[in-house]
Amino acid sequence: MTTLRPLDQSSKLKNVLYEIRGAALEQAAQLEADGHNILKLNTGNPAVFGFEAPHQIVRDMIETIPQSHGYSDSKGILGARRAIASRYENEPGFPEVDVDDVYLGNGVSELITMTMQALLDAGDEVLIPSPDYPLWTAMTSLAGGTPVHYACDEQSDWQPDLEDIRSKVTPNTKAIVIINPNNPTGAVYSREVIEGLVQIARENSLLLLSDEIYDRILFDDAEHVSTASVAPDLLCLTFNGLSKTYRVAGYRSGWLVITGPREHASGFLDGIQLLASTRLCANVPAQHGVIAALTGQQSIDALIATDGRLHQQRDVAWEGLNAIPGVSCVKPRGALYAFPRLDPEVHEIRDDSKLVYDFLVSEHVLLVPGTGFNWPTHDHLRIVTLPEPRVIAEAIERFGNFLASYKQ
Repeated sequence: MTTLRPLDQSSKLKNVLYEIRGAALEQAAQLEADGHNILKLNTGNPAVFGFEAPHQIVRDMIETIPQSHGYSDSKGILGARRAIASRYENEPGFPEVDVDDVYLGNGVSELITMTMQALLDAGDEVLIPSPDYPLWTAMTSLAGGTPVHYACDEQSDWQPDLEDIRSKVTPNTKAIVIINPNNPTGAVYSREVIEGLVQIARENSLLLLSDEIYDRILFDDAEHVSTASVAPDLLCLTFNGLSKTYRVAGYRSGWLVITGPREHASGFLDGIQLLASTRLCANVPAQHGVIAALTGQQSIDALIATDGRLHQQRDVAWEGLNAIPGVSCVKPRGALYAFPRLDPEVHEIRDDSKLVYDFLVSEHVLLVPGTGFNWPTHDHLRIVTLPEPRVIAEAIERFGNFLASYKQ
């Protein structure tokens, strides 16, 4: 018999973490196979909670399928790039965008991966918020770089701590990641904070990487300030897409917009072009969906209004979490998540992953541990606020009842 040598996991994956679809999801799948219904509050996937894709996107994609069977330009079809450039013409202060400044991707995730691969060498550092959307940390590590997490202050509505960021800049720092509105906290950064972040980048010649996928999902009086709008003198990459605002996560359609001076970064930008070419192109039918989405009715406006479904679900989740003894939650002002804190004086949680696992097995509700977002302590969880109000209220009530008798 032939003896096959072991094939181990690449060492590059040593620091790659993605608990949103981690071990607990595998247990949830097993419970479903055993006949249980699982409420999955782990992933911001609007479709599974009854949000339908806007009809004009679906219609235009169907109508253009006969013309979508070939590769497109590696940056994307011209019509989609024009629509994206036009979108930012209406963004106050946003620098002028040419169609050649835009790249289409198979979701923002692919564009983040391409950016980090084009940018980083071993030893290069990237400033990333804590808590973060973990793909940023994972792709920094996978590209050979070093993630350096800066603090976001829960006592200040999860705004980034500018002094902490300053203290972590080194000669090896190449870029700073800004996630606004923030996943997982739901924070929307103030203009003052955005200007402070940009000033730090300006003082240290840092690349700005601005994840703005939730920029149209805002509640109450929240105002989104695009990073590029206050940084015309800096190279800024703005990431966005259709997954959340247009509720078509499965279409995998995102974009990257490049603004600011280029002369000092020609090698890096050539690297992005090279990687865009090697993956050939983003999926073409979804690129046609971009045109329909950005030029059609903006149905998100009704959903985030005071009487809209997303707004009501945010309120129910926030109020329910704060009603649980020993649990507090900063009110999310954007995005689709809540990031509650479990008071260690009341709930002695030594392992938040075990808490998530035990709650899943007991109540058949799947959450994500706070450490899965590179939060340093085991006292937070992320909860998706996409289920209709009755469902989210029941899930949080079950969580409160579970915590009342839970011990580790």
